[in-house]
Amino acid sequence: MQLNKNEAFWITGFQASDLRPAPEPERSQPGSGQVVVQALYSAISRGTESLVYNQRVPVTEHQRMRAPFQEGDFPGPVKYGYASVGEVLNGPADLQGQKVFCLYPHQRRYSVPAEAVIPLPAAVPPARAILAANMETAVNGVWDAQPAVGDRIAVVGLGVVGLLVAWLVSRIPGVELLAIDPNGQRQAVAERLGFAFSTEPDIADCDLVIHASGEPAGLATALALAGAEARVIELSWYGDQPVQVPLGQAFHPGRLMLKSSQVGQLPPERRPRWDHRRRLALALELLAAPDLDVLISGESRFEALPKVAADILKPGADALCHRIVY
Repeated sequence: MQLNKNEAFWITGFQASDLRPAPEPERSQPGSGQVVVQALYSAISRGTESLVYNQRVPVTEHQRMRAPFQEGDFPGPVKYGYASVGEVLNGPADLQGQKVFCLYPHQRRYSVPAEAVIPLPAAVPPARAILAANMETAVNGVWDAQPAVGDRIAVVGLGVVGLLVAWLVSRIPGVELLAIDPNGQRQAVAERLGFAFSTEPDIADCDLVIHASGEPAGLATALALAGAEARVIELSWYGDQPVQVPLGQAFHPGRLMLKSSQVGQLPPERRPRWDHRRRLALALELLAAPDLDVLISGESRFEALPKVAADILKPGADALCHRIVY
């Protein structure tokens, strides 16, 4: 099989990127515990990668924000990304030829320890499996939120993570769910996934509000929707953007709880039994639902990735999950 020259996508500066040559991974030796993967697809995680592309990662977070197989350091140049689906070209017999997911940047071929890849469930096509990292974030957010049967729940902000959170929550019996986003184009996606949508919230006294818009105005909306003693779960990460939080009005008399959720750590009550690999395997299994294909809003060839990044990672761009084809 004739292989293209190996290349990787690098963010080289403020709103700048290119494809750089990458070493060809060496064939793994028996017992080495390594696999060589040929990428089939990867995904641009618009929220986080936009912060990296626009150099908005705070200095205090340079280490915590590192992706598992990142090269380079913030602010850049960095080889960054964490949603790669590929085929094992070489490795242990039980992985040889398997389609796998790996938290690896955008690169044609790479070598990683065998435990860094997870085989795809039979019911999950590789082209959809790129959503696994976003689904993992959504699962962790729902664990942190602890929704209950019959809750009135609002999800504010319908990017990929917000939509996945709403989709998960909508499957809890008796839940009254409203998905909220000022972008009216999200209505068709929400309806395809089976839940109600609004650009203007028309509910109040929510038992639980989950915020994922990445905008301070969305957080203000989330706090306004919460009922007395309710929880507001913050999934957004703002980078170095200052955020004004309206903690007047009903926040104190309503005794609201504002709680952050971040995928880097599992909720404390799950740590004795769960680890990151088990959580990621669960995320992949949940991607068996064909309706989730609606979250993939575009597709481009790997060779075009620098141009694509300039279009969809700039502030204000409107995209869900953009799939890269190798």
